[in-house]
Amino acid sequence: MKFVLANFKSYALDLLPYLERLKKNLPQELAPFITLFPSLSALGAGKISCVALGAQNAYPALEGAFTGEVTLHALQEWGISSLLIGHSERRLLLGETPSFCLEKFHFFREQGFQIVFCIGEPLATRNLGQDVVLDHLLKQLGGLDLSYPKLIIAYEPIWAIGTGVSARDSDIASTIGGLKQALKPRVKVVYGGSVQASNAEAILSLPEVDGVLIGKACLDPQVLLDIIKISSTKEFA
Repeated sequence: MKFVLANFKSYALDLLPYLERLKKNLPQELAPFITLFPSLSALGAGKISCVALGAQNAYPALEGAFTGEVTLHALQEWGISSLLIGHSERRLLLGETPSFCLEKFHFFREQGFQIVFCIGEPLATRNLGQDVVLDHLLKQLGGLDLSYPKLIIAYEPIWAIGTGVSARDSDIASTIGGLKQALKPRVKVVYGGSVQASNAEAILSLPEVDGVLIGKACLDPQVLLDIIKISSTKEFA
């Protein structure tokens, strides 16, 4: 099975019945490949969830005077050991810089977290061609310890996030394939950007793709279960 990661963003959702539905319908042997990233208020369910829960954001500190942030000790108390870093919405809306994303990576790597590190390009960069896109993406990965075994790279073209328009399969394959050729050692790379049940089969069938990062579509538990079912028939290349 390939990875299925679900980012609930800041949408309101009663997570407990959602998790109960997953528990009733999800074969447990698939659980290690699935991580849900709910809103901060739902992370307390981490200790009773049938699949791993992760944080959409965290501040790189044990604890302290960081108003509005969540730090390591709180995540540990909730049983959380997965983290999204560098999502384009945080980079663009909240001004998170490449150096701060890197600081987060180094801190939570030392704590043994599974880290999903997000990269992507704006449409203007995509229109300049594949070589420019790859150069842009590789710069976003500068300074990362690519040998870290719990690292997953999430490629999310910014122009495809939340728009309902996914990148073309050929562009996904060539971009992720180009990244993997350039990166040593090889790392797992998933695709995100308007992933739906209707396009998951085509995306997950690409040998270059190691899984998907789903956004708003995952708010419907049946959609998530449908995508998990598709992913369960695929294998890493």
